[in-house]
Amino acid sequence: MSETVELPFWLELLVSALLLLGSLFALVGAIGLIRLKDFFQRMHPPALASTIGAWCVALASILYFSVLKQSPVLHAWLIPVLLSITVPVTTLLLARAALFRKRTSGEAVPEEISSGRDRGN
Repeated sequence: MSETVELPFWLELLVSALLLLGSLFALVGAIGLIRLKDFFQRMHPPALASTIGAWCVALASILYFSVLKQSPVLHAWLIPVLLSITVPVTTLLLARAALFRKRTSGEAVPEEISSGRDRGN
């Protein structure tokens, strides 16, 4: 039979605060997604909210289960690390696809910035 570990009150408060903070970031990202006007503005809040919120939830999970198991539980870091790598990449690809679609439909968009090697320099 496994013995139960009594969690300190400060840890419960810290884990609760981190979970609430992660939820707050998710809520702010959702509100930003609804309130902002065009696609390019709407991309920013959810990307930040998902990465920062995931870090808060993962930290809460690591703290809680490390104390509960009485040994470090670090595999929860895998989720926010992967999100921190993949979310910016997918956001950039979505932005480029939307910009390409606007250019091909003839809408007014900023001109493409070319590098020095494109100009023959």
